[in-house]
Amino acid sequence: MNDRIDVTLPGERSYPILLGNGLLGTPDLLEAYTGNQALVVTNAAVADLYLPQVRRSLVSVDQVDVVEIGDGETFKTLDTYAAILDALIDKRHNRSTTVVALGGGVVGDVAGFAAATYQRGVGLVQIPTTLLALVDSSVGGKTAVNHSAGKNLIGAFHQPRAVIADVGVLATLPEREFRAGLAEVIKYGIIADATFFAWLESHMDDLLSRDPASLVDAIRRSCEIKAQVVADDEREQGRRVILNFGHTFGHAIEAVTAYERFLHGEAVAAGMVMAMDLSVRLGRSTDQDAERVRRLIERSGLATETLDVDVEAMLEAMGMDKKVMDGRLRLIVCDGIGAVSVASDVPEQTLRQAIALGR
Repeated sequence: MNDRIDVTLPGERSYPILLGNGLLGTPDLLEAYTGNQALVVTNAAVADLYLPQVRRSLVSVDQVDVVEIGDGETFKTLDTYAAILDALIDKRHNRSTTVVALGGGVVGDVAGFAAATYQRGVGLVQIPTTLLALVDSSVGGKTAVNHSAGKNLIGAFHQPRAVIADVGVLATLPEREFRAGLAEVIKYGIIADATFFAWLESHMDDLLSRDPASLVDAIRRSCEIKAQVVADDEREQGRRVILNFGHTFGHAIEAVTAYERFLHGEAVAAGMVMAMDLSVRLGRSTDQDAERVRRLIERSGLATETLDVDVEAMLEAMGMDKKVMDGRLRLIVCDGIGAVSVASDVPEQTLRQAIALGR
């Protein structure tokens, strides 16, 4: 059985998340969301696995072109973005074209940024192939590339026309990538749903065994939470910032290790442990809550320590984070599992202690 979760936004920006098992390859799957042209952006590994199915789902499109980019965060760059624009121009795509992002978060972010800016914006369909992209980066319209000074510093908001969330793709996902995606699933329980967090505690073994029914349940609830937050605050002017729990720390971990040492979800997992420690130090959460989060992250197979990340470098990287407003670093802290809020003007020594916890 397939599910539909609607991301409700003003005007024509609303779109569905189509969730199910075995969606890819359905001949009419993308017909409602594309025109006469499409450019599929993917990487070699994903193309080998899923490009034929996506072509079948684009059977109604007259012109389908493909561009393959490098695999991994180190390719989330302006050079990769330019290569996608070059392909759009070389193949004479017009304003009615649709960019189809087939891959993980890097593919989705860079392809989305190209769609946002080519001829002032063209259609976008997200087909995430990692757990992290399924529950996070494919939903919400954030698109970006990295800069050497920080993660996602260059980008735009550009909502997709649809997100195709096919749980079947997770069967071929490498174990490390799968576990990294669980970090974002755990995050949703921490920030918005204590009952869901408790469900994750009791179903983690089922998720790790990739039980399809459990995966659908976890992805559905994660997408429901994100869809509601995005509907409330499309451009991160208020409530949407809660989705960044653990990410200010996590983005800094990625930046100081040149995006080469940790997957995004691995960095976020360590960042959430730091954020929970900070929450306890600020009197916003309890030791018991922090221990529950740490224990669940460890059960998911993710490290809760970053090992040898320099505190000074972390602090400098956090100063470049997008959550800095008017010179003040805004951090998302936990007010008890299921609720979070923004903390500004955190004492530097307290921040240092939280970072040191994960070293």
